[in-house]
Amino acid sequence: MSETWLIFNLRSGIGWLVNFNFAYLDRIHLPTIGLNGTDVDFEVTWQILEKAFTEIHTKNASVLSFEELYHSMAGSPGLHGHADGCLDVHGPRLLHRSPPAFYLHQGLYNSDQEVEDEQLYLREFEPRFLESSARFYRQEGERLLKESDAGTYCKHAKRRIDEEGDRCRSTLLETTALKIQKVVEDELIRNKMKGLIEMESGVRYMVDNDKFHELHLVFDLEARVDPKKPELTKALQLIVAEMGAKINDGASTASQAPPAPPPASEEGEGEKTKSNTKQINQQTAAALKWVEEVLELKDRFDNIWKTSFNEDQSISTALTRSMGENINAFSRAPEYISLFIDDNMKKGIKDRTDREVDQTLEKAIILLRYLQDKDIFETYYKKHLCKRLLLKKSQSTEVEKQMIARMKMELGNSFTLKLEAMFKDMTISEELTADYRKRVAGLGDVDRTRVDLTVNILTSMTWPLEAFKSSSEDDPENNLAQLIYPPELDRVRQGFERFYSEKHSGRKLTWQTSMGDVDVKARFPRSQRVHEVNCSTYAALVLLLFNKLPSGTTLTLEEIQAQTNVPLNALKRNLQSLAVAPKTRFLSKEPMSREINANDKFKLNDDYKPASVKIKVGVVSAGNKVEGDKERKETEKKNNDSRGFQIEAAVVRIMKQRKMLAHAQLLTETLNVLSSQFKPDVNMIKKRIESLIEREYVERMDNAPVPSYKYLA
Repeated sequence: MSETWLIFNLRSGIGWLVNFNFAYLDRIHLPTIGLNGTDVDFEVTWQILEKAFTEIHTKNASVLSFEELYHSMAGSPGLHGHADGCLDVHGPRLLHRSPPAFYLHQGLYNSDQEVEDEQLYLREFEPRFLESSARFYRQEGERLLKESDAGTYCKHAKRRIDEEGDRCRSTLLETTALKIQKVVEDELIRNKMKGLIEMESGVRYMVDNDKFHELHLVFDLEARVDPKKPELTKALQLIVAEMGAKINDGASTASQAPPAPPPASEEGEGEKTKSNTKQINQQTAAALKWVEEVLELKDRFDNIWKTSFNEDQSISTALTRSMGENINAFSRAPEYISLFIDDNMKKGIKDRTDREVDQTLEKAIILLRYLQDKDIFETYYKKHLCKRLLLKKSQSTEVEKQMIARMKMELGNSFTLKLEAMFKDMTISEELTADYRKRVAGLGDVDRTRVDLTVNILTSMTWPLEAFKSSSEDDPENNLAQLIYPPELDRVRQGFERFYSEKHSGRKLTWQTSMGDVDVKARFPRSQRVHEVNCSTYAALVLLLFNKLPSGTTLTLEEIQAQTNVPLNALKRNLQSLAVAPKTRFLSKEPMSREINANDKFKLNDDYKPASVKIKVGVVSAGNKVEGDKERKETEKKNNDSRGFQIEAAVVRIMKQRKMLAHAQLLTETLNVLSSQFKPDVNMIKKRIESLIEREYVERMDNAPVPSYKYLA
């Protein structure tokens, strides 16, 4: 085959040349080489084309450049047909060798100086090849973003990367393969990732519709170009924030919305109390729903993280941060989480297996980890635990202790110190009550009216006794010493005080009657059986008052209060239970209505017929519920006061250890020390430092180069 003839044909028509000459090589030259051909045989075949390419480029550059020649050959149907046939017959032998570009790289130069910088492949072909490829993939990516969905785009991009890699490894140098891979990744992934994620069928759509495979494709694509996956991470954080805000807004709206007005009764009873009770239940239900939805949101993204994101640590950190921000953005989160635990301790764990109980406790701990203001949670948890223990509402003391043990492991000994002390008080009280009963039994008292007493001795600094106060009460809760009570109760009270003072001299007992309950044995006119009525101490005082009066005697609200001295609002709540509630209507009321007014008259209900032997009298708002605005403000005030003391204690400990410290460093160390309990306000820290200066715990250092303090022993 004449070299001149080959050059002529290359110059006049690349397509025809490739078709004709490679077909000739296939028929004549390659079969003679066979699979046992030597390297020299292959070299001879290529040298003819090599010399022709060099002649075209160096002697007549105005006709075709090397790049144009390469692309013309690459686009020639004849070349592709030749390549397919050649690989079918000689594939193993040819693929074992370096690709043709190896020879271009070794033998073609831009000038007579055969130095690496003058190699045509590196200087002429590769830059233009990469540039044109970038342009092609840029346009293709833009088109696909407009015409396809996100899942299809991801699959296409992945396929393009694989295809380009295969082509380059078989036709170009390995160095070019790496460069073209970066071009494809830049144009189809890095520069298009934001647009891909924001498509209508993008990440938000995938999350909403559980498109786990497509989410994995997005993750896999961005992981190729950036191990931090910033665009995907940002999108996921935004989605979590939006979903969390929706949950928070829904809970706020539900807790504030008044219930629908109930229909008027036949007796024309007022509905205000019933409406208030409904609203309380609705608010508590909204609190529990908020917790459940937050847990569902976390479970949902945990599943996506495991299924679609290969449990990637950077995404886990981002999701955890977003969940924490959502929870802490909701001001009632500490209270609602405590109510969630309270609800489960009272009824949620009933009839559950140990494993299910363990899962419930773990959910509560997970929520606690997100909370910044753990001190506020502690305040609510103590209130709710207080009522569960004293009102005997808890399903299992053992589970209660398990929960405290988990909190101790998670939050430290100081967090659970008072909670553990509450259980210790209950144990000591049981022992003390048993000793008192032995003491009474030893006296030989055979009085049939003797009262069997059970006492809980509560350490005043441990128990949140304000938990039993209602936000609707304007008058303070009087203690038992201020009440007017029947002689049989007074005798028991005085007897126990004498017994306790003998064991613990110097201690003073303050009776918290609002926390007590009484079991009263009673007979009713329409029942021949003896019934056992469990009610509050206040309700028992009212029943015992009527028990002494002749049948049919009526008393007004004012008269009942005058003869018992029960706080007015507490008395109204108990009278609602005794005279309005259908199942415990021991008293009749005139006029009959749900509202208790000053001139209402009450008497024993001779027509009452109990349905069972044991009767429990409930009290309106006796259980744990969402706090009202007034209660909430009181809680916040007490919590801020407590935080102030903790800040001062932290500052004193730091200064005692460091002796002298700059102002900025003292602020930083104080924030670090208290961060596990709450996020302190910097202004509050400054005010507390000023207070310590006034009380001469620390002093300013006037000659220091920066504002500093000195500890005063």
